[in-house]
Amino acid sequence: MLRIILAFILFISACSSSQMKKMNTKMEATPYTGKVLIVYLSRTNNTKAVAEMIQKNVGGNLVALELVTPYPEDYKATVQQVVRENESGYLPPLKTKIDNIQQYDIVFVGFPTWGMKLPPPMKSFLHSNDLSGKTVIPFNTNGGYGIGSCFQTVEQMCSKSRVLEGFSIGGGQEINGQYLVIKDEKAKEVEIEVRKWLQKIKVFKEGE
Repeated sequence: MLRIILAFILFISACSSSQMKKMNTKMEATPYTGKVLIVYLSRTNNTKAVAEMIQKNVGGNLVALELVTPYPEDYKATVQQVVRENESGYLPPLKTKIDNIQQYDIVFVGFPTWGMKLPPPMKSFLHSNDLSGKTVIPFNTNGGYGIGSCFQTVEQMCSKSRVLEGFSIGGGQEINGQYLVIKDEKAKEVEIEVRKWLQKIKVFKEGE
């Protein structure tokens, strides 16, 4: 009889342990269900490509940042203008207006690295929109030099938000005449990395 009782206890313990593992796995895989906004700035369309991958895997509304006065087509002229804006703290006016931004729970913000800094138009967006209490998630494309101080600036400007781990990947090198490089096979590789990142930060659609 004692052996039967011990065997029964061991069986119950094993079942409980198995159920706990299933519960923990389910909890880890639970996606975030809040309303999502994906805002991006893209000059060579590489950041746009990543933004579209995020929307494909997360859902939400996709919005491109546009300026009242666009930057020059000439790359060197744009670089010089951005340097002046960064030095003076000038925030270029945005043509893009987002109505009812308070309805969103998660705001992805995407941008290239310009001069190792956060581009002035994205600073304009963060400055002019109150994201307090929201989850802010940065993503970036760059010409091989990394994010510079971009993510740090996002954290500073969103001090009242919950800023999650960002994503960064190599994009075009306009200075060398390389524009949209996240396409074809490269796009497939990047989307795999995007999906891994979204799973890691636990922001993805049900069933993904």
